[in-house]
Amino acid sequence: MMLNFEWLRTFKTIYETGSLTVTARDLYISQSGVSLHLNSLEVFVGYKLFDRAPRKMVATERAKVLYNFTIEAIQRLEATEQHFHKSADTNKSTITIGMCLETFQFTLEQHIASLPFNVSIKFGEYTDMQQELDHGLLDLIVTPQKGNQVNLEYKAFSKEKIVLVGGGKQDSKVFDKLIRSNKIIEAEDWLRKQVWYSTAADMENLRKFWHLNFDRHPDFRPNYIVPNKCSIVRCLSNGKGFAVIPDFLCRQEIQTGKVKLVWEGRQVIENTLYFGRRKKTMFAEEINRIEGLFKEQVAT
Repeated sequence: MMLNFEWLRTFKTIYETGSLTVTARDLYISQSGVSLHLNSLEVFVGYKLFDRAPRKMVATERAKVLYNFTIEAIQRLEATEQHFHKSADTNKSTITIGMCLETFQFTLEQHIASLPFNVSIKFGEYTDMQQELDHGLLDLIVTPQKGNQVNLEYKAFSKEKIVLVGGGKQDSKVFDKLIRSNKIIEAEDWLRKQVWYSTAADMENLRKFWHLNFDRHPDFRPNYIVPNKCSIVRCLSNGKGFAVIPDFLCRQEIQTGKVKLVWEGRQVIENTLYFGRRKKTMFAEEINRIEGLFKEQVAT
């Protein structure tokens, strides 16, 4: 286990305020996040740092030693952080955003250079993002999943459909005819014999689409496993093959004919996309700016 600076920052604030609630407020994280940082530090050092008294956290003797030993280093690290994360001339703040890679590439990447503040992007699992948002490690997340943390709020801003698409040169007349004739078994058998694209990290869309529309799991392995869904769109553009992906990722390619929308399915899979943020944040203005860019992008 490695020592985390955020654990020490939280420890310092608890020591100086004597309160988990005040610490959470001052650091703009949840009280559960404060407790997590403290518990992690106690595990790291191997002893108890505070006694829980009514309405007050009382530092143990070992905590006093740790505070005196680390306070100068913590203050220097905080000064270093402020110097490099916030320019005195431009007053630039830094916000950290969690989202999937494809969402970043499609919506935010083109606007990064024009933003008047610093941005750090983190990719990962949605459940991990929710925890990191709650604990103050992220400032905003873009997610199709809502968590139940009381410190967080979610705001819907768009919808996505999970659809079957084909390359611009892919002939799907046989499949189209089978679907119109309601020959679902034959349509599935035809699809299974085609060329397929997917990603190593995400087969869930394909499995869900197959289960809802053909009442079974796909029993074939895609021919090409590529890094991400945007790679799938590029591979399919003016080519052949099939994939199951969110429609917003290839909306422009469908309009220009580079990719074909083959089928939305007998049961349309539609996900709501949410902005997730802490109810109390010091970066409300910056977050509102980012949310506005997303709304503009999905509206076009």
